[in-house]
Amino acid sequence: MKKLITITSTIILSACTGQAPTAITTDQSVLDNPNGLQAVTEARTSREALPGKAHYEKACGNCHNGSLKKAPHRDMIGLMTPEAILATLTTGIMANEASVLSESEKIEVSEYLSGDELGSELASIPTCASRIEYQPGLDIVGANWGLSPSNLRDIPESVSGISSANVNQLSIRWAIAMPAANRVRSQPTFAGGLLIVGSHNGIVYALDPASGCTNWQFQASGEVRTGISVSERGEEATIFFGDVLANVYAVNARSGELRWRLRADDHPNATITASPTPHKGVLYVPVSSLEVSLAIDPHYECCTFRGSVVAVDIATGNQNWKTYTITEEPGISGQNPIGTNIIGPSGAVVWNSPSIDAANNQLFVGTGENMSSPASLTSDALIAMDLDSGKKNWVFQATENDVWNGACDTKWPENCPVEGGPDFDFGGATVVAESEKHGHLVIAGQKSGVVHAVDPRTGKLVWQTKVGRGGIQGGIHFGIAVRGDIVLAPISDMADGRSYPDQDRPGMHALDLDSGEVLWSTLHKDQCDGKAYCHPGISQVPTVIGDLVFGGSMDGTARAYDTNTGKVVWQLDTTQAFESINGEEARGGSMGGAAGPVALNGLLVLSSGYGIYNHMAGNLLIALEVAED
Repeated sequence: MKKLITITSTIILSACTGQAPTAITTDQSVLDNPNGLQAVTEARTSREALPGKAHYEKACGNCHNGSLKKAPHRDMIGLMTPEAILATLTTGIMANEASVLSESEKIEVSEYLSGDELGSELASIPTCASRIEYQPGLDIVGANWGLSPSNLRDIPESVSGISSANVNQLSIRWAIAMPAANRVRSQPTFAGGLLIVGSHNGIVYALDPASGCTNWQFQASGEVRTGISVSERGEEATIFFGDVLANVYAVNARSGELRWRLRADDHPNATITASPTPHKGVLYVPVSSLEVSLAIDPHYECCTFRGSVVAVDIATGNQNWKTYTITEEPGISGQNPIGTNIIGPSGAVVWNSPSIDAANNQLFVGTGENMSSPASLTSDALIAMDLDSGKKNWVFQATENDVWNGACDTKWPENCPVEGGPDFDFGGATVVAESEKHGHLVIAGQKSGVVHAVDPRTGKLVWQTKVGRGGIQGGIHFGIAVRGDIVLAPISDMADGRSYPDQDRPGMHALDLDSGEVLWSTLHKDQCDGKAYCHPGISQVPTVIGDLVFGGSMDGTARAYDTNTGKVVWQLDTTQAFESINGEEARGGSMGGAAGPVALNGLLVLSSGYGIYNHMAGNLLIALEVAED
């Protein structure tokens, strides 16, 4: 069933997704579930007893408790490591404001905001003995996050040097215990003879791919969870990335020096969760928010953030245009049971990197749920925007009336919208693929467990296939990959305390690009053996490398599957201890987020560790090489 509604010049389409998510029910297990947001809430509130709270209120609270719109909210700063916060207070952009604090008070503030103790050195990756010069024109793997403007996430064997013929010859080249990190979720990029990667501690490292040593490093203001995008113009090379505080950076790829920086949105809870996409001199930046978690407070007026895409001139950092996913500005739409104002519409954030449709001069993004009532027509949707103006060409809404926030999974449900979910965002990016039958298609996977194929010119549905059960953390969480006529869809189906009508199907699945028919499914058995925060599903985005698709699971296992059969032909337990080049124990954890595997010239790089939202912590960045005959 689908309907066509025309609103001004934008086409809005919607489609049911097979088995209706309205069958979902919430029961007491939501409140007791260790994998739900309840546990996140309790971890956040436990820090309130720390001594740094009083010092924070004295020096920082007036701006960072939400009263100053342009200042990042305290909870956003809390995503940073204590070491990164301390660096900001002592030598960074907040040094002047923090001058009223003693050195010991700054340490206590850093530990209060992060909820962790200091204990790791920031610059503990060895520095290269001699400088490596950036070499323009060499193969780039990761010029944008999707490894191509279309976001196919496909590295051919001619570039990767890895295939089923040699994958079992992989051996460890080096491992790094990422400094001051409990998660490793920035996708590395090969460019100019370097391997460039962001980090939990806010440092972007330019590494020697052969040894892992640091060529240069750049300190951002917050965690860099995005991948690193690259633009080469003659001899000039620039990298682009965002941080959790919604700052976007352009940095000289040769030297690590800042070219320009901007804040993509003034909202205190704005953040950049996905890599910006460079295209023909313009950087297209997706903007999202974590305001959804503040709704846990019954007195918080939820919510005021709207997702957007910002187009920025690559050379200058000047904004060309900004398009909100929700045109209407939020306003008071009611009160919650204790009388707190409900503000809306809100949400429809953009978690994912734009894909480019150069033939039709447009980009595509997927959006998240609304965070407060009323629901909009652009939540849980695919949106096409004109590259030059940002005008919305069409909107395809996959799930209607999805309004959800963090209050829905806690003991304080006052701010939970009446719709109550199901929270079926498009967390992963869109892919533009060439179908033999249909021509170009826009393919996207949703947290509902559904893969959608849409006509890029009209936004009309071509096919959709339900692959997984779906859930708050997927379903399809961080994206899909496409090789030729095969769509590769990882399924998480992690337990979230809710009841669903379908059976969970964690693992890797392949679909026919022309029809959406399931070609094969490789389901994962639960190997966790009671290990905390362990789950067999795949949350991390996959990458096609040679004739294999590589995917990392939340149990810490990296696997390579034959793209034609789904057979697992190689695997590695990343949760084991690895000897690192920086002398600390490197150990992976859950493999989550948008940091998919990358490979170049026989070197495979994996990221492991996702110590947030009740997944297994880890600090592992590891390179494996194909052994020479």
